[in-house]
Formats: sequence, C-alpha cells, structure tokens
Amino acid sequence: MVKAADRAKNPTGSSVWLEERAARGGGGPAGLDRDRIVAASVRMLDRDGLAKLSMRRLAAELGVTAMSLYWYVDTKDDIIEYAIDTAYREIDLDAVAAGADWRERIRTLALDYRRMLVRHPWMSPCAGQYLNIGPYAIAVGSRIQEAIRETGLPLGGQPGAMSAVFQFVYGYGTIEAQFERRAADAGMSQDDFYYDSVAAFRDDPQFREALEPMTDILDERASHGSVSAIWERDFSYALDILIAGIETMVARETAGAEGPGRLREASENPGTPPKAPESP
Repeated sequence: MVKAADRAKNPTGSSVWLEERAARGGGGPAGLDRDRIVAASVRMLDRDGLAKLSMRRLAAELGVTAMSLYWYVDTKDDIIEYAIDTAYREIDLDAVAAGADWRERIRTLALDYRRMLVRHPWMSPCAGQYLNIGPYAIAVGSRIQEAIRETGLPLGGQPGAMSAVFQFVYGYGTIEAQFERRAADAGMSQDDFYYDSVAAFRDDPQFREALEPMTDILDERASHGSVSAIWERDFSYALDILIAGIETMVARETAGAEGPGRLREASENPGTPPKAPESP
C-alpha cells in the first residue's frame, strides 16, 4: 500500500500512474472493481464537490465497506487521479482528428475541454495538484501539441500558443462552471441569478458613478436575454481572436525569415509580389 507519508518524500513522482503496487492476495469483494469505484466517485464529485469526497462516503455510495475499496486503490488521491483521467476521456478525439485544418482542430479541442470543465466543476482545482499523466490526459495533450505544431509557429513559440489558447479555456470554463454551481446552490436559473445580481449593484447609488463607463457593455449583455447565449458568443469570439493572433504570428515569422530587404520592399510596394531570389 502506498501511504501519504511515502508520497511526501517524493512529491515529483507522486502519481497513481507512476507507482508500482504489489498485487493483493485473494480476491476483492464481489461486484466491485476499479471502474465501478471511479464511476461512483465522478458522480459524487459532480454532485457534492471535492471537499465531500471521502473513502467512507464513497463506500456508502457503493454499498460496501470502506476497507473494500483498498483492494483497488490506496488513497483518496488515487481515486481523484482516476476520476480526472475519466473526465479527459469525454473529449472527442475522433472529432478532433476529423477537423479540416489546425483551426478546426483547435476549436474542437477548446470547446470540448471547456464543456468538460463545466460538467465537472471539481476538475479546475485539481489541475495544478496532480500530474495529469493518465492515458486519456496524455492523448488529449498529444492532440493539442499536434494541432499547435501544424500552425507553422516555430518550436519556441508553440508552448506560448498552447498557453494562450488552453489556459484561456481553463479560465473560461472554470468561471462558467462556478457561476453555474453558485446559481444552482441559490436555487435559481443562471438567467435569474445573473440579472438579479446585476440589478442589485446597478441600482445601488454607491456604484452608479463607477459603473457609468460600463453601461454600454452591461446593456449589450442584457440584450441577449440568455446567459447561455452570452457564454457561447463570448467564447466563440475570444477563440476567433486567439486563432487570428496565431495566424498573425505565423505571418510575422514567415516575413521575418525572408530578410530585412524583402520586408522593406514589401512595405514600400504593398501591391507588388515579392521577387524570386537571384541565383548565386
């Protein structure tokens, strides 16, 4: 059995995917296996959040004793790592591969990743706590790298492009998920929660002057009538901006590779195609 104290001694190598476990003798409880444990943990995490996950409560959910779980997992962290990788499985990599070009592949990855974060609000806090090196997480990461590589950006620029797109998606999905959860906890729809919240501070005299520069934006958002429509529209537009930024950087790198002479000639004669290089 892997103990918390053992993991504390080796923080960089602490992962259920890296640790070798001795086989347990005998057989586990009838009808119980790791897949069933992980599926139950995902249901609990979606419903109750990270703070309420425990071996005891998970065992009660499954109708077994807490000790029964230790046939298949050593710690609660093991369960969370398995649950994280199960969530990554929801990203449709076949749909990603079917994209016509890197733009479509990035869009599909970004949208699926965002939707996964919204379905599982507990995923966001886990991102920096675990290595996320399960087979599905690695498969998603590989597809992300492939799509960014196909943009034509230089190797040194590719990590920055991945960060720009997918850290944006992480932040966007996290806020969307937490807003949805807060509205649900209040027993309200997202629309009612949003409009009541905005009205509360817009109508307060102490905020009136500070909000004056934001009036047009607040009015524009209110014109959509649906928080879901706002989430979708803003995400799509922001992704357009990021993809356009990648295209601009690729064009800049390509122009720079042609040399300063050609750059100067192109700027002085924007309508003239570049000359072919002279033979040495």
